[in-house]
Formats: sequence, C-alpha cells, structure tokens
Amino acid sequence: MSTVPPPPLAPPRTPGRRARIVHWYRSRSLRGRLTFLSAAAVAVAIAMSALACWFIVERQLYGQVETELRNAPQPQRVMLHIPCPTTPEAALQQVRTSVPEVTGGPVPRDTQYVLTDPNQVCLPPNASRAIAIDEDDVQALHLGPGQSIIRDGHYTNGEPAMVRISVGRSSGLPPVLVMVATPMKSVEDSLQGLAILLASVSLGGILLAAVAGRLVAHSSLKPVDRLTDAVEHIARTEEVGTTIPVRGDDEIARLSTSFNSMSTALANSRERQTRLIADAGHELRTPLTSLRTNVDLLIRSDDTGRPLPPATKTKLLGNMKAQMQELTVLIGDLLQLSRPDTPKAGPNLTVVALHEIAGRAVERAKLRGPGLVFEVSTEPWYTHGDAAGLERAVINLLDNAVKYSPPGGTIEVRLQQGVLTVRDHGPGIPPDELQYVFDRFWRSPSSRQLPGSGLGLSIVAQSVREAGGEVTLGPAEDGGPGALATVRLPGGPGPE
Repeated sequence: MSTVPPPPLAPPRTPGRRARIVHWYRSRSLRGRLTFLSAAAVAVAIAMSALACWFIVERQLYGQVETELRNAPQPQRVMLHIPCPTTPEAALQQVRTSVPEVTGGPVPRDTQYVLTDPNQVCLPPNASRAIAIDEDDVQALHLGPGQSIIRDGHYTNGEPAMVRISVGRSSGLPPVLVMVATPMKSVEDSLQGLAILLASVSLGGILLAAVAGRLVAHSSLKPVDRLTDAVEHIARTEEVGTTIPVRGDDEIARLSTSFNSMSTALANSRERQTRLIADAGHELRTPLTSLRTNVDLLIRSDDTGRPLPPATKTKLLGNMKAQMQELTVLIGDLLQLSRPDTPKAGPNLTVVALHEIAGRAVERAKLRGPGLVFEVSTEPWYTHGDAAGLERAVINLLDNAVKYSPPGGTIEVRLQQGVLTVRDHGPGIPPDELQYVFDRFWRSPSSRQLPGSGLGLSIVAQSVREAGGEVTLGPAEDGGPGALATVRLPGGPGPE
C-alpha cells in the first residue's frame, strides 16, 4: 500500500525590513531612542533644506541663462551663399577648411542656420561648435516674427547646451531655422559642486545633530535617572518615603512631584499600617489576657480538685462571654477599617434610604439606653452608598451619644435635606481634642474607663467618605452642654 509523502514544510518566514527596524528601535534604551529621533529629525530637516536650496539655485541659474538666451539678437533676414553642407559635422568641417560667406546682421555666439528643404546646415564664420539637431526642431517653422522656442540640447561633441530656435528669412530660399546655443557645462559643474557641498554640509550636520542629540538626551534624562535611582533604591531597601529634588515646572518636574507624593503616601500608609497593628495588638492584649486568666483559673480549679463555687464560676463564665463579645466587636471594627477608601465606587453601592437607616438605628439605641429620651425628626432622603456601612456609622454615632448622655438625658436626632445631626447633652468634647476624634484607637483621657476601642468614629468617617459625604463633630451650636455630630450626604428626597 503506497503512502503519499507529506508536503514539504514551508520555510520559516523571515521578518521584513520594517519589522527588523521596529525591533531594533524597541530594543534601544530611552537615551538611544531620543538620540536617534533627534538625529533623524535634524537629518530630515537638513536634507529638505539642502534639496530646497539646490532646486532654488538650479532654477535661478537656468532661468538666468534662459533669459540671456531669449534676449540674444534674432535676425529676421539671413543672406546665405549656397551650397551648405548637409550635416552639422560637415558644416563644422567646412568652416574649419573654407569658410563660406554668411551675412544677415549680428550673429550671436554658437549660431547655425538650417535649411529645412533640402536639410542643410550653414555655420557663420569662425564657428567652433555645431549644435545637434532634433527631429522636432522643424516644428518651429510655424513661429511668427519675434517668436522662439527654448529647449535643452547639446553640441555635436556631447557638451550640454540650451538652444533657442527661431525662424529667419532668406531671399530666394525657404524659411531658415536660426539655432542659437549657450553652453551649460559651467552651470552643471556649478550645480554638481553645490550638490557635493550641500551633501558634505548635510552629513556634517547630521553627525553634529547625533552628538548634540546624545548630549541633549543625557542632560534631559538626568531627572529620569535620579527618579530611576530612587525607585531602584526603594525596591532594593524598601525604604518608602524617599524623595528627589524638583527643579522647574516642566513634565519631568511634574513626574518628580508625583513620585514624591506617591512615595510620601506610601510612607504614610506604612506608618498607619504599623500604628494600626501596634494599636490593635495593644487593644487585643487586654481581653486576651483577661480570658487567659479566667481560663487558667477554671483549669487550675479542676486540676486541684477544688471546684469553684457556682456563683463564682457563673461570674467567670459571664466575664468570658463579655470579653469574647468585645473581641468579636473589635475584630469586626478592624476588618471594617482595613478596607481601602473608595469614595463613590464599589459593587456594594446602591440607593439607600437614609431616613429608614436612621429609624432602625434609633430603635437599637433605645434598647441600649432605656432611660434616655429620643427626639427624632427625619425627612425622606436617598443617597448612594453601602447600606450596611452607613447603618453602622449611624449606630456608632448614637452609641456615642448614649454612652456620654447623663441618666434621663435627651438625644436629638434630625435629618433635613441630607444633613443628619445627633445631639447629646453629655459633658461634650474639649476643644483641644476635637482634631483627634476620628483617629483610630484614640480615646479621650476622661473616657478611658468606659468600654470601647476607639474605632467607632473612625468607622463613621470611613463609611461617610465612601458614600461621598463628610462628617464633623463639635460642640452644640446653641452653646449648651453636649456634642453635635453632623453627617452630610449627597442625594435627593426621592429614590430616583
């Protein structure tokens, strides 16, 4: 059974020239790219300038020669003594041997006369060059008096020339083509020398541009080098907070400023993280120590065979339960604060009825302060936010009011036009402590004997910021006792 051999594999495609250039460019450093781009830009500019200069000079030189040739004398009557040779070469040979008599007015340099029927060429006396005749030159016979045709041509020896063709009259003979030529070798030599000079200047300019581009790139990228060194230093040593000097107000200065801001923010974030861990460890140490002491006491009583009295044991278990609840609340608060602040963003943001949240929070606060009086006045207000976070924030504000209110005191809760206020009639907050009330784990020296971790108001501030609002805490507006907490949230009176 015969098998068909598989087709040969196609040779691998080699990358095209464009792909190789792109790969080469991308593999260069930023300094190399800047040098290449600056040199290329200058090279293009120099090349375009050189070409424009050459074409302008060429047009000027050719225009000047054409003007001189057009203004040369144009004889209208030509007296020729026939016979004339039939070709320019033969006519030139005859002039050099026996010059015929040619009359008819002033004769410009390099002039010859062509009798079109029969086709004969006559040269004036002392002529040293003959003009090569083009087949289309006979079309000049339709020209009128004073008219002429200018064309590029050459002599019979191959030298370039510019030729003017006009029509002259000879008695007894058909019209005669009068061809006057001007040599162009000197013009072409000048243009060739100019091209060589421009090419040399352009090449030198490109080389100087490459060197200048290298120096400019090195000087311009010094701030970038400093920024790179700072980033590498931070990556190597993890020393956040390192900054670089900022000079000027250009893009590099803006980049340096942004880097310094980012580095400072990272340092502050690390400092806050370290402080949060230290404060959390400090706050966790107290309930954990109490729990361990109570557990050790229970275990020791069982190991020694001397059980605790039922009342003491019940009290220990109640203390352990309270400490477990305190740990649960503290851990929940820490988890809440560990979330990054993302104002007006996040998948949990929905339309929230703030007046309903305030109502539920007041009902829970009444259970915690059964002897207190709550004066509640709320208007419908809807906002975008995390419902659970905002409810916890309002509950924390009411818990603070309950905690610091005197027995039988009044707590005022108002919600008007998106402004929620909670007013208690407790001792208030000293003015020198107002700047710390929203800091994590901060507690007033006068209230450290009360339960709490100092995280409640921090959670309030974070939840309100996430909803795009702001919160303040200060003395009562009427100058009376107590503190006034104010929360402003964007939104409207309707859910739409």
